Amino acid sequence: MKKRYAVRAVAPAVLTALVLTGCGSPDGGAEAGTPSSRETKDTPAGKPVTKGGTLGAAGSACPMPVTFDFAASWTPEAVEVDPGSDFAALGEQGPVRMVCEIDAKPAGNIGYLRVWAGEPSDSEPRAVLEAFLAADPTAGKAAYTASEAGSLTAAEVTYTVSSELQDEPKTERAFAVATPDGPVVVHLGGLDSAEHQRMLPAYELAKKTLKLG
Repeated sequence: MKKRYAVRAVAPAVLTALVLTGCGSPDGGAEAGTPSSRETKDTPAGKPVTKGGTLGAAGSACPMPVTFDFAASWTPEAVEVDPGSDFAALGEQGPVRMVCEIDAKPAGNIGYLRVWAGEPSDSEPRAVLEAFLAADPTAGKAAYTASEAGSLTAAEVTYTVSSELQDEPKTERAFAVATPDGPVVVHLGGLDSAEHQRMLPAYELAKKTLKLG
């Protein structure tokens, strides 16, 4: 079943109304784990996060070039930019387009873990992240590091986002990997830096369990 809705934020301080088509079941589809599939993970910060299901494979809420586990109570939904929308271009950031968002509100947080995917290319993960940030005029103070996502080589960036609606810049982060089907960027935002910090275990779970689809 498909529905049309407006994504609350894609590029911070830029998007006011983006018409998208979302498809997939709120509970993650066929692979959005049942209680028997849930397990506890530990993040580098030592905070436990419970697995709610797995995304990425055909039949899951968000078919993607990669698969990863998402946190319990977070609700995933596939995103398809409506080409007929006046705001369709805002569903793209640099070389990638948003394909999935995982809402943290049912888990008690305000924010999203979003997945962006691009066309096949020879670009290294760091170059993809640099282009991703370059397309966001509100991004600043970026710190890039070499990383791993599951068994894949990855690049990661922590940066700040400024807005006239906020008293101070907030922290966001993302990691990127290269796949045969194109680059994938997994991004974590949040209402503010404190909320971002509280959602980090879900981000780390996705990064730790990521595999090629």
